[in-house]
Amino acid sequence: MTSTSDLIGLVGLFFAGMIAGAINSVAGGGTLISFPALVAFGEPEIISNATNTAALWPGSLSSAIGYSKDTTVQRGLLLILVVPSLIGGLLGAEILVITPAETFRYFVPFLVLFATLVLASRAKLTRLIRGDSTGEEHVSFLGRICGVIFQLFVATYGGYFGAGIGILMLGSFSFMGMRNIHEMNAIKTPLTALINVTAFVFLAFKGYVVWSLAILMAGGAIVGGYAGARIAKRVSPRLIHICVVILGLVVSGWFFSKLL
Repeated sequence: MTSTSDLIGLVGLFFAGMIAGAINSVAGGGTLISFPALVAFGEPEIISNATNTAALWPGSLSSAIGYSKDTTVQRGLLLILVVPSLIGGLLGAEILVITPAETFRYFVPFLVLFATLVLASRAKLTRLIRGDSTGEEHVSFLGRICGVIFQLFVATYGGYFGAGIGILMLGSFSFMGMRNIHEMNAIKTPLTALINVTAFVFLAFKGYVVWSLAILMAGGAIVGGYAGARIAKRVSPRLIHICVVILGLVVSGWFFSKLL
């Protein structure tokens, strides 16, 4: 029989998924909401991480479908990055599974802080890209090789934890020679979905997903993602971005305090 406190916790998880879905659709960084919510609910960190991946991947997949018509120009580059994304997503999930629970618990505050700092750098990165948007765009052969190598590392991190991989990919694309932020997003979104789905399938097969909680939060994420897309033009993405960064710092501090 479900107690009142458990019912309140489940409602809280639904709303956490909804807020995460809305944030992901507007500014990115929803994992910094949904993952700690699962930990606060009482799930172990590794289980929370896997369940969070299961809850949020439908949103990234639907975004990838929405961007599918925009990938024609750079479809060749997208296909080149598919292989390291698959391998890295699978490798990261495998590393997560073999990581001792206490070790991952120790890593979590640093992972959350890293993701927060990556998210905090997004605005500066976007300005740099847009500031050079009139320059010549050319992705050299060497740039593609470096991009494949870096994508492997990004995907491995994504399969292991995931928060902030979109920002890391934008940085990689910029260094490769891309300048059009819309084309970069059109490649980043399906690759993010691929990494998340690969990690999700592996973790689900290994039994690390709490399905009841994942489905509950996925429902919230779908509602939040739709609502976020509807209100995106009425709410400042920069304001949401600042709030998420501040919340990320608070959450990382909370995880650090749990180590004491």
